[in-house]
Amino acid sequence: MKQNGETLSLLKKLEDLGTPSIDCTVRYKGQCVFRYQSGYSDEARTKPVNGSERYNVYSCSKLITCCAALQLLEKDLIRLEDPLYDYLPEFRNMKKLVSGHMEEVKTPITLRHLFTMSAGLTYNVNSENLQRGKKESTGKLSTREAMKYLAEDPLAFEPGERWSYSLCHDVLAVVVEIVSGKRFGLYVKENIFDRVGMKRSTFLLPEEEKTEIAAQYRYDQETKKYIPCGPEILYYKLGSEYESGGAGCISTVEDYIAFLEALRTGETLLERRTIDRMTVPQIPKSQDPCMMAEGSSYGLGVRCSRPGAPRDDYGWGGAAGAYHVIVPSREVSIFYAQHVLASPAQTVRRGLVDTVLKDLAL
Repeated sequence: MKQNGETLSLLKKLEDLGTPSIDCTVRYKGQCVFRYQSGYSDEARTKPVNGSERYNVYSCSKLITCCAALQLLEKDLIRLEDPLYDYLPEFRNMKKLVSGHMEEVKTPITLRHLFTMSAGLTYNVNSENLQRGKKESTGKLSTREAMKYLAEDPLAFEPGERWSYSLCHDVLAVVVEIVSGKRFGLYVKENIFDRVGMKRSTFLLPEEEKTEIAAQYRYDQETKKYIPCGPEILYYKLGSEYESGGAGCISTVEDYIAFLEALRTGETLLERRTIDRMTVPQIPKSQDPCMMAEGSSYGLGVRCSRPGAPRDDYGWGGAAGAYHVIVPSREVSIFYAQHVLASPAQTVRRGLVDTVLKDLAL
């Protein structure tokens, strides 16, 4: 791969935007063909990025959570059409908010709806009910207990009616917990992290290890400054014992690329037929999210390509800038990490797939 090609030029653009730290790796046919690191991992800017940093990968957690749930699907322990209330009874009699008033929901939420972000849930982590859950648990709200409060929130629409980015994968994580009989983070450790050697990834980081997290920032649109905001997962961690399936993973670049490679090769984690099922569109074209690139749709928890698209890549990105892509037909995996919420680099990073494939002459 060209070490002075378009991928490097794109990463330099991210540097020019002031991104405090960058770490990007590319695997081609299982080999590392590109690695670029820049910036500093601490607020004082005394520690250059060296690859040992941990990052809050936020929504890049979703692929891990869906992988865990798909493992249960392969064992026939769950099915896509199962009603959610079979596992979480509090979701049995849901209501939806229509023109300012409540209506009974006619269609029960299914596990398929959770995978495909079409359950009618929202991403309002500050709802009155969830805030009450935080207060009543004195800040320790667990993953399972949080569902009892979330189920009291009205749905935004009838399940299956449309796609909407939401807490669906947080709920899916609890289904994994219920079915496996293990805390979600422990199930993931035993069945994903340990299998591929992700020794520094977790959904519940001990207090004494938080110093290993790269400095995290929030970009202020008005002042154009990067403001330090501490190591914690912001917004999406509802309690000290809450393991967010949608945004709670803490990982490293080396760990996450190992996960991507395990999916790309179809070894270790999921059967090839399951991966193929996960990465084909699962929603009608009329429901394709506007946030998707042209030619893209949504599968079982991941952005994927529609038939006839120029390439067959799939992936997603996180709120602080982490970004993952797999291009199966070209045998390529990409993982990019940074640690800035509301970053101006969010749209620029989408160009990584094009630049990597061009530099690889693929």
